[in-house]
This record gives sequence, C-alpha cells and structure tokens, in this order.
Amino acid sequence: MTGINQQASTGSAWTEPKTTGVLVLADGTIIEGMGLGATGEAAGEVCFNTAMTGYQEIITDPSYAGQIITFTFPHIGNVGVNDHDIETVNMAAATGTRGIVLHAGVTSPSNYRSTRHLDAWLKARGIIGLAGADTRAMTALIRDKGMPNAMISHHPDGVFDLAALHAKAKALPSMAGLDLVPLVTGSQRYGWSESDWDWEKGAFGQQENSNFHVVAIDYGVKRNILRLLVQRGCTVTVVPPIASAEEILALKPDGVFLANGPGDPAATGEYAVPVIRELLDRKIPTFCICLGHQMLALAIGARTMKMKQGHHGANHPVMDYTTDKVEIVSMNHGFAVDAATLPANARETHKSLFDGSNCGIELTDRPAFSVQHHPEASPGPRDSHYLFDRFVAMMVNARVAA
Repeated sequence: MTGINQQASTGSAWTEPKTTGVLVLADGTIIEGMGLGATGEAAGEVCFNTAMTGYQEIITDPSYAGQIITFTFPHIGNVGVNDHDIETVNMAAATGTRGIVLHAGVTSPSNYRSTRHLDAWLKARGIIGLAGADTRAMTALIRDKGMPNAMISHHPDGVFDLAALHAKAKALPSMAGLDLVPLVTGSQRYGWSESDWDWEKGAFGQQENSNFHVVAIDYGVKRNILRLLVQRGCTVTVVPPIASAEEILALKPDGVFLANGPGDPAATGEYAVPVIRELLDRKIPTFCICLGHQMLALAIGARTMKMKQGHHGANHPVMDYTTDKVEIVSMNHGFAVDAATLPANARETHKSLFDGSNCGIELTDRPAFSVQHHPEASPGPRDSHYLFDRFVAMMVNARVAA
C-alpha cells in the first residue's frame, strides 16, 4: 500500500514526488508519502478519525496520547491553527498525539482566525505528519484488522531504515495494560475560570457567577469541559489524578467530575478506583466523561474491554434512553465498558447505534452518571450539552435535600 498516488511520467515535465515520510506498521505494511511537521520518528497505535472539522482540537485532545491519527477527511490544515483551539490544559506535558496521517498535502491556511501554518505548528509541538497517504485504504485496514502499532518517520533526505522501523513497530507493547494518564496531566491543583467562546467578542468569557464548587479529577481533561462547567455557574478546581479522597473532600465540593484521558482504564483504575469508591460512598453528585465513565464503571465492579477499531469522530449516533432521542456525538476512545458486567445498581442510559456498545450509565442508589462520548464536543455537534445541565440539576437537588 502506498500513499503516493501520482504516476511517474516518461516526459520531463512530470516527476514522481520524493518520499520524505513513511508509516511502517507492525505487520510490515509500508505507507509512503511526504513528511511534514517534526522530523525524526515516533511510535504509536494507529487509529482513524472521521470528523470533518476541528483537526487542531483533535490533535491536542489528551485522550490521543500514544496514538497516530489517520484523518479520513481529505483536507486537513486548510484553516491553519491558532492559540484558541487547543484542548490540552497541560501544555508542559509530553505531547499526546504521536503523529498524523493525511491524504492531501497541507495548503496555505485561509481563515480569519488562523495565526500559523499547520506544518510550523506541528514542528513546534514535536508531532510528525505524513501527507499523500491512501487514508481510505488505511481506514479499511483498521476496520478489518484493528488498530495496529506503527512507526511514523519524517526525513527530508528520504533515507529510511525500513527494516529497523518495522522491528520497532513489532516490538511496541499493546495499548492494553498501559497507564498513559501521567503523560498528559500535571501534579498540581489549580482553579479554572474561563467559560465558553463569545463569537461577538472573539474571545473566551470569564467566570461571572458561582453557585457550585466542582472538583474535577484530571485524567487528561479537555479545556471545553471546564469551560462549560464554568458557564453554568460552577467554580472549578482541577486536581491531579493521584489526589486522595481526603484531599478532594477537604475542598468541600458540591460535585465531582471525572475527566477524559488516554490509555487502558484498568491500568489507571489501580490507583483511581479506590478514591472514586470513597467519593461515591459520600453520595456527592458525580458526572463522568470518557475515561471517567470507564473509571466509574470499574469502581462499581464492572469491566472494560479493548475495542477493535475504537470510536473516533464527531458524527456518531447514540441513543439516549432517558429521553428516547438519538443524538449525534463526538467520540474518542479505544476501550469500552462491558455492559453485561454492570451490577444491579447501574442501568445503561446510552448506547452506540453503530455497534451497540455501551455509551452511558447511571447509578440507582447514588447521584452519579456518566457517558462514553464527549458532550463538550470541540469538535463536534452540541447535541449533548444538556448533560452539563443535568449535572447542575443533580447538585441543586442534593443541596435542597441536605
């Protein structure tokens, strides 16, 4: 499989473009193309993302730590990048996304919000890109065989040791069993006051009112999650993933939020689950997204499992059984909760209409609920923003009952 689709011509006016980037899969498949972004090589698990917009938000989503993203939409980079569309909070952490694979070459940006070319931005962040690849074939391969480990490499001279790259790809460990949360989170507690984007002002809003105090456990939280909590009148304190239950309770939260993040939930759960169980016993209103959803499931005794191709995109249909409505959501996960293992005190609230996998639960004996998808979107539709309102309503009810 090759990513160079142009054919060499016998005429002098046409030459085949030089290969300056490669993606070498663990099974020996080699995808050639034109390198962009950082030079060198990087290792990761290859997934595909079907979103048509929001490539900068996707690349900076901490949940993609350790992965190489194949974009199915052909035109990536055409609106450039800016400082506003970054989703990772911890800019000092090691980069999450290891590389990107594109079909078309990156053109000069055309957007009034753009401040930088994607190529220059990738270089600055240390992310390797490969353009000119057959992303349809790559997507079909992942669909049929699962997400492969691979090495991505960019060298302007076009010289690659393919045998060595193949050997490194074969030696990479599976994502199963890996705790990647420490790669994308910090060790310090901090407050968050930025709210949603104001299009008229061309800037993010700031905290205007405070009705509730939410403590967010950071497993790789996205900025837009925190913004939507602030927008709904929540003072937000973000704590590191290793924070103890005692430290969290000392902050006197009205609600607890379990964030998204990368890696195998079972590995992260070794230190996260005991804390979550203690917080659940206190019956504090709890809302969880993505990895946080999986952490909640593990804390009540359910199991998680590795998915074949995962769910990555902004166009996934999900059934919400609490409203009997179908919503289109943003997703990014390679593990899922095994609904068959849910205990009697948990009921399934959301399900993927693509493959029937679990996408949400709520507890019947404690004020806690979670979803596998990303209701904050960024990128993606806003069909699920109501879940943040549901969390606020849960804190209102808890305060009334106190």
